[in-house]
Amino acid sequence: MSSRTKRIKKTSWGTRERAGMSFLLVVAFFAVFGLIILTEVLMIDDRGRAGSIIVRHGSNGGRFGESVPDYDDVKDDYLDDTGIFVRETKYGGTAVKNILKNQKDLKNSIGISVLTDSAEPRNPPIVPWGQMLPSKIEQTLPRFPADMKPTDGSWEIVNGTRYKFFVFSAFYDRRDGKLVRVIGATKTRGPEKVWCRFWYQTGVNSTKYRSASVMARVKIIRENWNLKYSACFILCPIRGPYPEIPHAVSVVSKIRAAPGNVLMLRNTDNDPDFTNRTFSNIPNSIGVCVKPLHFNYDQALYLLEFLELNNLLGVSHFTFYNHTIGPKASCVLQHYVNGDLPQHIAPYEDASPPKAPNSSALDTTDAPIHMPTKYNEDNTAQLKPKITVNIMPWNLRMRSQKEIRTEGLFASLNDCLYRSMYRYSHVALIDLDEFIIPHHNDTLIDLITWLSKRINNRNTGAYSFQNAFFYLQFADDELMYTGSEKQANLRSALTTQRKTRRRSKLHPQKQRSKYICKPEAVIEAGNHFVWEFCPGRGSLNVPADAAILHHYRVCEFGGDDCIKTPSLVDRTAHRYSKRLLDRVGTVYNYLKETCSLPDIPRAPTKPPPTRKKELKIRIPLKPEGDKKVTESNKPQPNAAATDASQGPATVPVEVILKTR
Repeated sequence: MSSRTKRIKKTSWGTRERAGMSFLLVVAFFAVFGLIILTEVLMIDDRGRAGSIIVRHGSNGGRFGESVPDYDDVKDDYLDDTGIFVRETKYGGTAVKNILKNQKDLKNSIGISVLTDSAEPRNPPIVPWGQMLPSKIEQTLPRFPADMKPTDGSWEIVNGTRYKFFVFSAFYDRRDGKLVRVIGATKTRGPEKVWCRFWYQTGVNSTKYRSASVMARVKIIRENWNLKYSACFILCPIRGPYPEIPHAVSVVSKIRAAPGNVLMLRNTDNDPDFTNRTFSNIPNSIGVCVKPLHFNYDQALYLLEFLELNNLLGVSHFTFYNHTIGPKASCVLQHYVNGDLPQHIAPYEDASPPKAPNSSALDTTDAPIHMPTKYNEDNTAQLKPKITVNIMPWNLRMRSQKEIRTEGLFASLNDCLYRSMYRYSHVALIDLDEFIIPHHNDTLIDLITWLSKRINNRNTGAYSFQNAFFYLQFADDELMYTGSEKQANLRSALTTQRKTRRRSKLHPQKQRSKYICKPEAVIEAGNHFVWEFCPGRGSLNVPADAAILHHYRVCEFGGDDCIKTPSLVDRTAHRYSKRLLDRVGTVYNYLKETCSLPDIPRAPTKPPPTRKKELKIRIPLKPEGDKKVTESNKPQPNAAATDASQGPATVPVEVILKTR
């Protein structure tokens, strides 16, 4: 065989081999592609059966980009056929009584696949949410755990789930039907099915309980940024043989397993704080909900400013969620919780209020009443308004920003919403660095009353306020350094008095805005706006000339570039200067030694300027070509020989560009 024939055969074999490899690669590609499509179809089908929700989030920027608008307007893609309220037309009346009879061998199938700890069959029977277990089966379930006391405001585990599942609190929602609403946190997509076990006391002070179990529905709270876990509602309708309100509830994943949690039911006659109020007879009052305090927050003086200024604005109650809080701030809050505060407010520069004893926890029920002082006679000292504070522990065992959004803040916001229901007419959901400041009214209640006279707000469920950034990099206000030295020192330490320059352009509504809502009108609260109202209720966008949200913070993206934005001076908060200084100064002096508060720094003689950046550029300046060299500027003979070949000399000029 010739060498040419051998080369032809070798080339032919190589071509066939390459063709075979290409064919295999194409087949492998389509096989992988088909597998991906099949997996997506199965996941969508599984999510559809589990009732999970795909949440929309901002598409621009990173997942945690604070500058991105959080969400668009609420659409109907989140609602289902039953809505949020329990309606007897869905699984009520005769349908509930006969639903077991209409399923073939349901009793046996429940006994095998639902009521045992063995592995479930591939196609278990469908149990609709809201369905009660028959009383005969209920009697065979585990009894009330005698070694567990009902908890309220504590993260408890749901036993037997594949993924993390925790519950925090339970509320009786009587706005439309009878519903138990549990605040929890679980898997965002495809949450696992759970049951609610209601516990009823057999006597007034009895320690024995009877039970009733219902299939619950897990509703994911929308604002979760597509992370693995999310805050959620567990919805449990009250039906069946015991239609009265239960004393407590347990959330279980396996109906035969012993409960791992027992939650006390709030907003009922069993609640010691509940006084059978209806929405019509709740007096005008405002509570504030603050998201979990984290990063070892310990700014005690600013915390005093936050509490006292909001109290001047008409807020009477504060709910905090303690994730990680420092010792000084914790001491200050504990004195507000105990009511251990000075009873009178005296002018800060003239009076020396009594100091608190060296004790962190005091009982003031039998404390002597202070006699009026000389400051009361001319109305220069006032009786300090009562401020109530509630601190909830926040030990959610999920990694913040990796597994769940910002310490599960949406669970805290909705817990505070339902915790405030039937107690306060309005609730403000704001952060520690934010204040809602009215322009024409003294308090927020006055503002709401003023708005109601000008705008028909009969169907208003929330009042939304536009956000204004008061960047901390802006220069301090020069007017604050007037007055006595002692007063100037305290005033320069208060953020709302020191920082009066803000960004000119306000954020549009629903972007960094905050709101005051009527709790009974809201079903699901969000961070910047209400996600879901009761039917017929909506949000009112408050005009910027009536009130705005003062937001005191550093630049969003780090550095000092934010100070280049157009700005203006807004001294609206200075309307409260005198009263704020007196209140903060009185409480500060009272708690300084007890809480080891730092000394108030001395105010500078003049306000520091706004931070500026200087950019230095050296620009070579060439002489004009047509300019003749004068006799005085002619080069020397020895220099001419040296630089004759270099042409005219260049002179470096330094130009400084200042940016503000």
